[in-house]
Amino acid sequence: MQVGRGTARARRLGAAVAATAMAVTLAACGSSGSPGTGGSTSGSDDPDQVTITFAWWGSDTRQQITEEVIAAFEAEYPHITVEPDFTSWDNYFERLNVAAAGGSLPDVITQQERFLAEYASRGLLADLRELDIATDAIDPSVIESGEVDGTFVGIATGVSSHALVTDPAIFAEAGVDLPDDTTWSWDDYEAVANAISAGSGGELFGVQNYSFLEVVLKIMARQNGEEVFTEDGELGVSVDTVEAWFQRSVDLMESGGEPSASVSTEINAAGVEGSLPATGQGAMAWFWSNQLDAIQSAAGRDLQLLRPPGEADGVRTGAYLYPTMYYSVAESSPHPEEAALLVDFLINSTTAGELILMDRGLPSNTEVREAVLPLLSDADRVGADFVAEIEPTIVDGTPVPPVGAGETTQITQRVNSDVLFGRITPREAAERWLDEVGTAIS
Repeated sequence: MQVGRGTARARRLGAAVAATAMAVTLAACGSSGSPGTGGSTSGSDDPDQVTITFAWWGSDTRQQITEEVIAAFEAEYPHITVEPDFTSWDNYFERLNVAAAGGSLPDVITQQERFLAEYASRGLLADLRELDIATDAIDPSVIESGEVDGTFVGIATGVSSHALVTDPAIFAEAGVDLPDDTTWSWDDYEAVANAISAGSGGELFGVQNYSFLEVVLKIMARQNGEEVFTEDGELGVSVDTVEAWFQRSVDLMESGGEPSASVSTEINAAGVEGSLPATGQGAMAWFWSNQLDAIQSAAGRDLQLLRPPGEADGVRTGAYLYPTMYYSVAESSPHPEEAALLVDFLINSTTAGELILMDRGLPSNTEVREAVLPLLSDADRVGADFVAEIEPTIVDGTPVPPVGAGETTQITQRVNSDVLFGRITPREAAERWLDEVGTAIS
């Protein structure tokens, strides 16, 4: 039976309480301590008591979930106290940079793909291979996504894949059949979007603009046998591919398949809950598979996921498993073994997995993934099934973006705005994008 969010939350809380109770019982019975503690026992006056700091960003919900996970970890390892260091996404890396400059990085750091290489290149992150963290149940391509210059500096919390969040009801209302997403091409994609707009009498849009973020470019590039960023940290995408990426978006806007420049800009700023499928104003939008639950909740009706077009007729498939976040251990941590215990617990513990569920992506540990599936919401189950379906078609992961790649999002938004409003041509946009991104990473 499908477990709803309320039931799942109750089970998570129950797991944390049960774990805490077990730890208290063991301590009362004279337990000699958890493995790796050297026989130490808990207590603030214990010389073997260790305090580590764990930093992450996110919503209030994520904060609550993470504090439940910390409680479960501290119950299993009573000699370790975890101090939370939580903030919003907007402030997270600013605070982290200040800590790095002052030599006071948190022991366990939540990292994001675009900044992983920067922190690694500054010698701020420990080599996780030198620490006792199990990785047997994680796909090798996911492990490789956390390597910088051969050093394993980040372990993926979870994975997702980019897809088209799709509203079947709008397809039906416009009299358009859902495409076969195992065979459809980019031309099919454009034709379907235009048909939906036409079939609705212009009341609804076929698809949301995709070129404010570069992830769709990554998929297109891979289908052409290219990578946006190479293993050597260079640009590996051609000007023709970038031009085609911008051109198709402009074509769709001009034909009515996607909104006008001004409306697209407003929708982009509105985030997940303001997207076309979430508001019932359009049939398709590009999002990560683990975002389906939020979009479907806002829409108030069932949505589904479609694979990217062009997968069947490209040089290779373009889809990839995206590490939603990483956990890293600070090279400067005075307690690397205890920090590694926390990371191992976050990644490999079923207890942690049942608390976190899909909050940090579909668990990268496949055994934990199987354990949490019965606890997922309907929408999260759809996302999990989608990843399972496309996983056999994925060739490899994408290289870790080089230092400076964190500027790519801002560059892309500026250039895309200019091309949508007709200030530059798609070719000029491609040349400018490559020039500005190349400068950022040089």
